[in-house]
Amino acid sequence: MAKFELKLPKMGESVAEATITAWLKEVGDTIELDDSVVEIATDKVDSEVPSEVEGVLLEKRFEKDDVVQVGETIAIIETEGEVGEDTTKVVQSSPVVEAAQEIEKTVEVAKETVTTPIDKTGESGKFYSPLVRNIAEAEGVSMEELESLAGSGKDGRVTKADILGYIEKRSSAPKTVESPQSESSGQTASKPITAPKQTTPLVVSGEDEIIEMSRMGKLIAKHMVDSIQTAAHVQSFIEVDVTNVAKWRTKVKDQFLAREGEKLTFTPIFMQAVAQALKQFPLINISTDGETVVKKKNINLGMATALPDGNLIVPVIKNADQLNLVGMAKAVNALANKARTNSLSPDDIQGGTYTVTNVGGFGSVMGTPIINQPQVGILALGAIRKMPAVIETSEGDFIGIRQKMYLSHSYDHRVVNGALGGMFIKHIKEYLEAWDVNAAF
Repeated sequence: MAKFELKLPKMGESVAEATITAWLKEVGDTIELDDSVVEIATDKVDSEVPSEVEGVLLEKRFEKDDVVQVGETIAIIETEGEVGEDTTKVVQSSPVVEAAQEIEKTVEVAKETVTTPIDKTGESGKFYSPLVRNIAEAEGVSMEELESLAGSGKDGRVTKADILGYIEKRSSAPKTVESPQSESSGQTASKPITAPKQTTPLVVSGEDEIIEMSRMGKLIAKHMVDSIQTAAHVQSFIEVDVTNVAKWRTKVKDQFLAREGEKLTFTPIFMQAVAQALKQFPLINISTDGETVVKKKNINLGMATALPDGNLIVPVIKNADQLNLVGMAKAVNALANKARTNSLSPDDIQGGTYTVTNVGGFGSVMGTPIINQPQVGILALGAIRKMPAVIETSEGDFIGIRQKMYLSHSYDHRVVNGALGGMFIKHIKEYLEAWDVNAAF
């Protein structure tokens, strides 16, 4: 018999840890090759960790809700025969391992003095690791206090150092504050009383159904609120005549499907138009970092996509400006299919530099989307509708039926002014309206 260490795999350049959300196998269960053993969640996406070997689950190194670092062993699988190398060797000492060992010791100490339970996710959507929760419970830190802390970790996450620093300040702070005695009156001024925060109570009747927000729903909500508080949102709208685009697609879609094995929707056409516009206006393809601007070299288009549970996710088409229409269609369809089957990897949703969302898919004529931070712009595609329009010709003006849509461009007015934001969507309009109905693909 041999023992195989199942490790948390690398999940993208910026993902260093994940949270165990559910064990799909229990100790003693038989595991086949590529069987999913455990579900994990990062700040970006939920996914599963498959087994690289066949065998029996011998040991689980972590429990549900534990935070695991990339590369750490999460389970031991007993296999028949040799695994090729001794995978049960002790991991070499490193700062990460030593820190993890120190954290484990702190957790054990904290567990001994647990008082009031702390939820793993607060009302703000912030996630609190088991270590932070245990320290808070042991030191009597309330959930309200925990929510008020400005975390120094990724996405504002409260770290061990943050909560220990807060506890130290709290313990050293004076219990009461009195002003010096007045020399003239001999009286002591009383401590000002701060009025408690007033909230309107929610009235729930017996017929109402209470539904807890999903973990992803909380993350999305927090991300959207943070974006509104960070960026100065402003919108520009423009009407686009896409009659030629619609005629061309109708003419070639069957031939496209037969030759490429892919359906041709409007989405890759619009994504290609956006990619070309970003190439012409690179100061839209930027991110903000405090008071500095990062001009992105690559054009990576985020594509807002609905998940089976109703939530939205934004998979990313990398180097979109380098794709022709066929390549763009394949990329769009592949990511949409992975989203529908919950098989997106963390790398699929990272690195976006600009986002496009299709509100027209739900019948909306236009929308005012919220910027996907740290990007500075997002484009909403409205529904395509047949409308009467004035057609200008050399023989005069006529009324005709045209297919039109609205583009809604939300951008961060701190770094993108109205002229640049308007020119950007005007370029997309001109690109689409100049579409050649006789073009090959």
